[in-house]
Amino acid sequence: EIFVRPTEGQIDDLLGEIKDRVDRQERTLITTLTKRMAEDLTEYLAERGIKIRYLHSEINSIQRIEILQDLRNGIFDVLVGVNLLREGLDLPEVSLVAIMDADKEGFLRTERSLIQTIGRAARHIRGKAILYADKLTGSMIKAIDETDRRRGIQRAYNKLHGITPQPIIKKQSNSILSFLDASRRLNATDLKMVDEHLDELSLEDIPELITLLEKQMKEAAKKMEFEEAGKLRDRIKHLRDKMLGR
Repeated sequence: EIFVRPTEGQIDDLLGEIKDRVDRQERTLITTLTKRMAEDLTEYLAERGIKIRYLHSEINSIQRIEILQDLRNGIFDVLVGVNLLREGLDLPEVSLVAIMDADKEGFLRTERSLIQTIGRAARHIRGKAILYADKLTGSMIKAIDETDRRRGIQRAYNKLHGITPQPIIKKQSNSILSFLDASRRLNATDLKMVDEHLDELSLEDIPELITLLEKQMKEAAKKMEFEEAGKLRDRIKHLRDKMLGR
């Protein structure tokens, strides 16, 4: 469901919606237009007892994935960010997406961006998106219409095939592998953190990590970055030894 609500009283309205989700052990995403609003909103809601985190640009790739895992695991209930589109989020526990300043036209409030952001809650059986705005922009209208069109197609498909929507229960994946899936490339800092978390990897997860590192090693060799390729080769050997119990 999609709702457009006025900005007057929006924070208290949002607080009530969040509390409903907390009671049902569901999660909330909030996207703002500015870093300042994200910080102020995080502080305000935290002071009112909401377990909330702010996902800002200074957090590195692995830390971002750890934060997303903590959200899924219920360590906290609400995640705030300026641009949540780039996170590659796959969060079936999220039932509410709140878009602040939805009527401020710009890169983060285009039709495409709004459709993607609204879609963050689409997988949940009680998925709901609230667009806080004082007017309807062209992008908002198109995004709402397109989302409704897609939902109509899904409902028709479900009816035709006798499908009853069920809550999605997704296995919690290893945080390091989640990072690899999202990034597909590790920088020096990330590689160091992977080294520190190797013990968290189960044996069945290691081949996926080896495949990624081998690809990165070959890329480094092609660029004649032989020192980097050598470091990656050593990590691959270490992983293979771990698989063999050495």
